[in-house]
Amino acid sequence: MPSTDLQELSSSPSPSTFSFSILSRRRDQVHSTDSPLESNGQESESEAFQRTVAERFQDVAAAPSEELLSIPWIHKLLETFLSVHEEFKAIVFNNRSSLAKPPMDKHINDFFDRSVKALDVCNAIRDGIDHIRHWQKQLEIVLSALDSNQRSIGEGQLRRAKKALIDLTIAMLDDRDSSATVSHRNRSFGRQSNHQPRSMANFRSLSWSVSRTWSAARQLQAISSNLAPPRGNETSATNGLNVGVFAMSYVLLFVMWTLVAAIPCQDRGLPTQVFMRQFAWAAPIGSLYERIMEESKRRDRRNSCGLMREIYEIEKCVRLMNELTDCVEFPLTEERERQVKERVQEIGKIYEAIKEGLDPLERLVRVVFRRIVRSRTEGLDSIARANAPE
Repeated sequence: MPSTDLQELSSSPSPSTFSFSILSRRRDQVHSTDSPLESNGQESESEAFQRTVAERFQDVAAAPSEELLSIPWIHKLLETFLSVHEEFKAIVFNNRSSLAKPPMDKHINDFFDRSVKALDVCNAIRDGIDHIRHWQKQLEIVLSALDSNQRSIGEGQLRRAKKALIDLTIAMLDDRDSSATVSHRNRSFGRQSNHQPRSMANFRSLSWSVSRTWSAARQLQAISSNLAPPRGNETSATNGLNVGVFAMSYVLLFVMWTLVAAIPCQDRGLPTQVFMRQFAWAAPIGSLYERIMEESKRRDRRNSCGLMREIYEIEKCVRLMNELTDCVEFPLTEERERQVKERVQEIGKIYEAIKEGLDPLERLVRVVFRRIVRSRTEGLDSIARANAPE
């Protein structure tokens, strides 16, 4: 069952003016990872978890510009999330008695509520991957029509390729329109749909698994709601356990934000973030956020339906091929035919990258979805059992 059936979104400000902030306005809310550890197991465990988060996201943040937001990079981000989530699961189990007492009961319940909201993002991302897979089919038509092994390119072949390029351009333009009408179709990672699109129009009508009023931007707002930096007095009272929950909550938020930034998604406006630099893990995550925001501000990316690098490559190849094949005369000159074949080779490279990367990426998003569901259920059960009367 999609998470929208489990929990309604709360009312929230407009995505364009919304900002969720990790920057504390009060010094007594700051719990610095540089502060000396107290001699107790819980705080040491929380500090160790934060160091783990920092180290693993430093590895993700080390990616060069040409790899950032590519399918392999997104795959690595999700694997990092799963590894961090597994570490956090151990913290929940080890401290299940403490998590049932104030103020930790509220913090852990808020985290589990955010996890439920993240399920809809996973569903929407799966549908975004379906969109890209449809674009892949159009690229395949182009490659088939303009097979590089052919001795020459005829008018009929170029016309077929041109039609596929136009269909692809229209499909990508449609996905840029965040207010496009979509039908209501409930599909989650718990079950498969047997319906396959027969045309581009039918594909669009079946493309979203969330309701037609669902908004990725508003969902990110809901996930970030009440996500405030830990207060110093609570940190002392909980032996730092609240800081560990806060760190995991922010990792969840950042990963969902990145997925929405990268992959076509319904109403994917990106809320802004501000980071509290006192946390060790804030530096690598903050660096990634800034790099992704810079990417979104690039002139050739502002109106893109997703910041995934492969989407950019598709858009660039389609644009260049359209420019090259407009108003051509037959037979093609040797120079023009050579140029067309060079573009076809570029399309072939991006086609192979998508073909090899999309299915593993979708499977990993599915794993994230199921891991969130299972961990939430097991976490709530273990907390309840730990505090049940004998």
